[in-house]
Formats: sequence, C-alpha cells, structure tokens
Amino acid sequence: MAVSLEKIQDNTAEFKIEVDSAKFEEGINKAFLKNASRFSVPGFRKGKAPRKIIEQYYGEGIFYEDAINIIFPEVYDAAVQELKIEPVDRPEVDIDELDGEKGLVLSVKVTVKPEVKLGKYQGIEIKKVEYNVTDEDVEAELKRAQDRNARIITVDSRSVQEGDIVTIDIQGFKDGEPFEGGEGKGYELTIGSGQFIPGFEEQLIGKEAGAETEVKVTFPEDYHAEDLKGADAVFKVKIHSIKMRELPALDDEFAKDISEFDTLEEYKNDLKAKLEQQAERRQKNETENMAVEAVVENAEVDIPQCMIDERIEAMIRDYEMSLMQQGINLDRYFEITQTSMDDLKKQFDEQAKVRVKTNLVLEAIVKAENIEASKEEVEEEYASLAEAYNMNVEDVKKYVVADELSANVKFRKVVEMIVAKAKVK
Repeated sequence: MAVSLEKIQDNTAEFKIEVDSAKFEEGINKAFLKNASRFSVPGFRKGKAPRKIIEQYYGEGIFYEDAINIIFPEVYDAAVQELKIEPVDRPEVDIDELDGEKGLVLSVKVTVKPEVKLGKYQGIEIKKVEYNVTDEDVEAELKRAQDRNARIITVDSRSVQEGDIVTIDIQGFKDGEPFEGGEGKGYELTIGSGQFIPGFEEQLIGKEAGAETEVKVTFPEDYHAEDLKGADAVFKVKIHSIKMRELPALDDEFAKDISEFDTLEEYKNDLKAKLEQQAERRQKNETENMAVEAVVENAEVDIPQCMIDERIEAMIRDYEMSLMQQGINLDRYFEITQTSMDDLKKQFDEQAKVRVKTNLVLEAIVKAENIEASKEEVEEEYASLAEAYNMNVEDVKKYVVADELSANVKFRKVVEMIVAKAKVK
C-alpha cells in the first residue's frame, strides 16, 4: 500500500491510497466467502459454486464493491496514521483506478482537526474570586433545614394567607369560552410561590376553605401558548382546603432529630464547615473557568462545522435524557414550548462552538507542554468513577475507555497550570 498526500487546505485533507493486487485479492476473497450463499449458478447447488464460476457467470467485478468496503477501513486507518492527520468526519471516497490484477487507487477527502494558534496562556491576568461564609449564611441554611422539616397541617379556623398551601379546582375562560389547558382538579398551590400567572395567587388571599371565587388575570406577552399571549382571562376557582407549614423549634432536640449532633450549636458549626467547603469549591471552579475562558479567547482556530454539529447532537442527546428523567420526551417538549428541533439546535449552537474551541485549545496546550497522564492517574480516575456510580472498577472499564480518562487528567493538569501561573488582580 502506498499513500500520497495531495494537499491540506481549509481543514480538508486530500490524499490517494494505492492498494496493491495482493491486498485487493484478499478483499475479493473475503467478499466471496461472505456472499457465496446468495448466488445461484446452473449446475451447482445454491451457495456451492466456486468463486471463478460465479465471476464468469455474473461478471468479473461482482465482488469488487464488497471487497473495497471490506478492505477500506484497514487501509484508511493505516493511511491516516502514516500521514499523521486527525479526521473529524466521515471521508469522501472516489475510485480512480480499479483492476483485479493491478489493484486499485482511491482518492480520499476528509475534514481534519484544525490547527490552533495559541495566544498567551501563561501569566494571564484574572480577577480574584472570593466567597466568605457569614453568620447570616449559616442562619439562612438553618432556616432552609427548618423549612424542609416543617409539618403540613390543615387549617380550619382562618382564611388563606401568604405561604399557605391550598388545594383547588380551576377552570379558565377567555372571552367567556373555556380554553385548552386551563382546567385542573385537586391542584396544590403554595401562595406566594409564583407558580401561577402573575396576580392569580394574591387574589386567593382572604378566601375561606370551601369558597368559590373568580380570579381575573392577564397572561404575559411571552407566554408559551400563542393564543394566550397578553390575553385577559377569568379563572373560576374552588378552594377545597387550606394547609400551612408548621415549623419545628430551633433547639437541641431539632438538631438531634435531623443530624448526628446533640446540640444546635454543634449542628450550626457543621453547617458552617460545609458552607465553607462549598465556597472553596465555588471559588476554585469560577477561577478555573475564568482562566480557561481568557486562554481560549486569546487563541485562534477555524472550527469545521462538522465538529460543531457533532457537539450539538451530543448536547441534544444529553438534554433529551434530562427531559426523560422528568417524564417528558422531545416531541412533548416541542409541543409544550411550541418549538422545533431546529430551534433547539440554534439554542445550543453558540455553547457548542465554545465547548469545541475550548477542547481544541486545551489539547493544543497539552501538546505544547508535553503533558502526560500516568497509568496510576488513569486508574485513580477509574476508581473515582466507580465510587461515584457505586460500581466495580472492572465494570466501569467496560463502558469508559482509558484514552478518555487520560484526556481528562491532561486537561485537569493544563487548567491547574494555567491557574497556578496566572496573575490574580
């Protein structure tokens, strides 16, 4: 096999692969063995005719197409390695010459990973990020714990107040006619949560359990349903019940009930320590993101559209998975939001470009700095994944290739280097 590079221009490599007759013959024979059972030749049982007889009966080139398909992956991979190029898309292939005795010549055109022109990535200036945990932060976290452990009790002695949970039936009308999606029964609504259209919840304050009332609202101009944007509507509402959240007392007993601590003071100290850990992680993440963004902005790279499209497809798959966890498929999502797949692709376009460029720039710095990932570091990555997903390490290795984790280690080292050498203002 011989390979000759013709040109690389605009992220496209064009080259020729010359396949000798022996290699082509190997492919033809494999194609015959694969397809022999499909052929019927007079005088032979189906699938039992020799290759030469089949070729005489159906034509010498009967196996050529399959032979090329069989040998192409191998010769293509060998050509890519010899030329030291990194394809990022499917190749376009043309047959220049084809001869059963001489072999064949293939012309290949493929989009390759672009070159990155790195800008300054050492000694960049970034702002100092600092988050300090205050007593007010601890008290707020304590209040959230108190809210999470509140008891829900039914209220019979008073009317609806801010913060109450009301169980209601609703029926919406526009211009005196019921509209689609405006009906609900047994709906639990927290007054003041902002779950409903602006102005709806406030009009239930002061109403008694068992009351039937009308609520007048105006739909927002950006409402998802086209026929309701900016429209005036009336909801007939029946209030079945009123409930309230009864908060537990903040004392030592509360601490014992919800934690491993015996006193409220110990529990608060633990909350503060955890908040400080969160603040440190937030500082670290924001500092790293800021540093990487600056380095990426300093770099220049012409990104092939196919790389952006591939990233968008991956982001859509991830988004679809998150929707499915909420019990919604993409078709239903498009129906609810009155959008389309094209809209979703446009939504992810800019983010995809940033992600692709970021990866390309980090890869270029890895190469420029000769950054490596040791076997031990990769094994540590496997161990971390196994712990995170509560799996055996060997099982994780069935799903995640070492190269992927090696790249993660290298990227992490690059980011650590950039931050370590940055000038913090």
